[in-house]
Amino acid sequence: MMDQASSELISVILPVYNSEQSVEASINSVLAQTYRNIELIIVDDASDDNTHQICRALSSNDRRIIIITNKDNCGALGSRYKAVNVARGEWIAFIDADDLWHPEKLEKQLRLRDSKKSCDLVFTASAFIDAAGNKYDWILHVPGEVSYRRLLKQNIISNSSVLMRKEDYNRYAPLEAVHSDIHEDYACWLRMLRDGLTACGIDEPLLTYRVSRSSRAGNKMKAAVMNMHTYRYVGLSLPARIFYEACYAVNGLLKYRHFA
Repeated sequence: MMDQASSELISVILPVYNSEQSVEASINSVLAQTYRNIELIIVDDASDDNTHQICRALSSNDRRIIIITNKDNCGALGSRYKAVNVARGEWIAFIDADDLWHPEKLEKQLRLRDSKKSCDLVFTASAFIDAAGNKYDWILHVPGEVSYRRLLKQNIISNSSVLMRKEDYNRYAPLEAVHSDIHEDYACWLRMLRDGLTACGIDEPLLTYRVSRSSRAGNKMKAAVMNMHTYRYVGLSLPARIFYEACYAVNGLLKYRHFA
């Protein structure tokens, strides 16, 4: 285990909206990290179920939890920006309200970051569960490093697995596109790699991703349109957009057949 006395603060960002069925497990998976020097910034995006009460109850038992409440719903990206603006850590991590972390996730990511000369973003492999918590017998494996061209073919960087600098997020996350039809996290990773930053992977399922009915059945047409908009946003020509969209579609079919 790392020396906690000299460890840096990591800011963990969790946007929540009507997540009463899953948010407690997600929060507890963050609080159970072996790397203890964290702050967990929860942004309640105007929930109208019991999400807020659950978060408040958990915060009363752990001073590392900070809660921000949006008066109006502003979406996950807008909520993340609010959290980033108050984050005190130089490095930040994200988790969504229906996902879970392995207890050693942050510790292993920091160890990898510190062992490499250049590592601007650290992501991990993912395991998968259904809405009821049943495990799928499949893991999304990741390479030790992913290139810009490789990432264009498939977004293998799960948002809930990422550890990155706050400074880089502020520079590359598409704030101006907060209300546009793009995959904001994917656009952020692509812009970083396009500019020569490095994304390093840990091929261990340190993230457990919950597959919802909507992501399984999928509004695949809407997702495809958003993907094309993302490619245009990062500056790809029309022929390049068509080529990489075809690659993305094939990889998506290969992935989601595991959840049929």
